Amino acid sequence: MNRCELIVSAPSSDEAATLEFRHNRTVRSKQKILDATLGLIAESGFEGVTIAAAARAAGVTRQTVYSIFTTREDMVSEAMVGLIVDVLGGIRDKADQAETPTEFIVETVVAARNLIRREPVLNSLLRSGNANPLFDADMMDRAQPVVRQFLDGYIARNRGFDSTQFHGIDGVIVRVGLSVILFDDPSIHDDDGLRRYLERWLIPVLPFA
Repeated sequence: MNRCELIVSAPSSDEAATLEFRHNRTVRSKQKILDATLGLIAESGFEGVTIAAAARAAGVTRQTVYSIFTTREDMVSEAMVGLIVDVLGGIRDKADQAETPTEFIVETVVAARNLIRREPVLNSLLRSGNANPLFDADMMDRAQPVVRQFLDGYIARNRGFDSTQFHGIDGVIVRVGLSVILFDDPSIHDDDGLRRYLERWLIPVLPFA
């Protein structure tokens, strides 16, 4: 019986160096594009973000953008995810100081509003427009897992807490959180006013209150 052997040789040192160079160049280009996308959002809102505009701001070609991101939506989504990961740490640091689950919920909403007000890109979420991801049909599907991360973190840090009491409250927190961010008025404009509002209207409907 004849045997056929397939011999796969490892890439030469020159080939490996070329591959590494191309990879590093792609990584650098990707970060430039993501930074440029966030800059465009902060300056002009989500409507100001196009593939062409991001390419110009990043100093790359449109072909480079398309080789990394399939669509404009993918580009915007990844840019926002990267920013939100950084922001989540700031919210968690504030909320983790809470001693009770009700205080934790209140302080999470308060910290989230403060960071959205201060961060120019996230502040763009407060502006209306067809390109604003707040108005995407799947917005709740994307927002609830973010809230769930905070709830799971509290459960992990408080072993004696009955985790079933957090079941199903993700959507409630998202909706109430968005309402106090989007619809401001003098009674809730400062942190203490917002705390009083949440303690009066949100906390009593939660199962662990």
